[in-house]
Amino acid sequence: MRVLEQASEFGEVGAGIQLGPNVHRMFERLGIDAAVNAISAYPDVLMMRDSITGEVVTEMPAGDRFRERFSYPYAVIYRADLHRVLYDACRASDLIELHTREKVVGFEETADGVSVRTEAGATYSGNALIGADGLWSTIRRHVVGDGDARVSGHVAYRAVLPHDDMPEDLRWNAMCIWAGEKTHLVQYPLRRGELFNLVAVFHSDKFTEGWDDYGDPAELNLRFADKCEPVRTLLGKIENWRMWVLCDREPVKNWCRGRIAVLGDAAHPMLQYLAQGANMAMEDAVCLADMLVNTDGDYEKAFVRYRDARYLRTARVQLTARLYGEAYHASGVVRELRNMTLAARTPDDAYNAMAWLYEIPSSWRDADRPAP
Repeated sequence: MRVLEQASEFGEVGAGIQLGPNVHRMFERLGIDAAVNAISAYPDVLMMRDSITGEVVTEMPAGDRFRERFSYPYAVIYRADLHRVLYDACRASDLIELHTREKVVGFEETADGVSVRTEAGATYSGNALIGADGLWSTIRRHVVGDGDARVSGHVAYRAVLPHDDMPEDLRWNAMCIWAGEKTHLVQYPLRRGELFNLVAVFHSDKFTEGWDDYGDPAELNLRFADKCEPVRTLLGKIENWRMWVLCDREPVKNWCRGRIAVLGDAAHPMLQYLAQGANMAMEDAVCLADMLVNTDGDYEKAFVRYRDARYLRTARVQLTARLYGEAYHASGVVRELRNMTLAARTPDDAYNAMAWLYEIPSSWRDADRPAP
């Protein structure tokens, strides 16, 4: 396999990422679970607080009881750390070539495969082409052809705070969402508490293609001006924020064409409200690998089977993420109803509500997986 990366080096920008039990199964399949577990943090609880009153709305225990239900933990990890684990695993494999400064600008199907052209003028040929090139995918434009991504009207500011800078009374071993009117703030520990991840989301008409831009503290503080003191204190601890615009797309089924397929955000970009974007991409990769192994080199057959196994599950995540965003940002009577409804949930209610997502994916059959 040859990997073409448009950046000058393999690296990851950003801050934290949440890892549900479903993606831990994928790490286990790939043989990287021990490396991921060694650098992850494990929250005791997943919590929602009302960002205006500061009151706890609902809690989902994420310790032993959670693991007993789902067989795997809920973890949070620094994006750069997860990227390093994946990168090191690729470097250790004799089956993978890594190339940087190679932005794919075009491709064509040939009699026995696919040929791609890069911005640098290079040409690469292979048996098939898999586009994992994100929200603004070049490959998707040719395979799906559905135009630009849908801009949600929400932006996210993210930052990392050193442990000692985090207010002592807020150093919780928790993944906490401070839900507010047209805003929310997420906090959780990274690197086993050495750092804390902060992500502030609010409604805005600003738009920048991509997601690694500098944020405007003045706009951020304006949007959160009416929130409770702990939220304002956390936001005041950060001087430099990275901003990205939240976009997704309508779910589609046509992820492949001949010997060309897309996966991850190139196939099913989703809003971050379920914290499943990277998790779904990892599921895609394992599923696609299974299909390739079990079709004896028939790429077109493997791609169709991969698509059929994945598109309904990922569509459900895309649409549910939108609904979660509405709940996080509810105002007025809807906010009161949200708080009342969620406050009545028991831990088992919360687990049952997430079982479709966290339990072993049934969207591709055991028979389609290679023997251990």
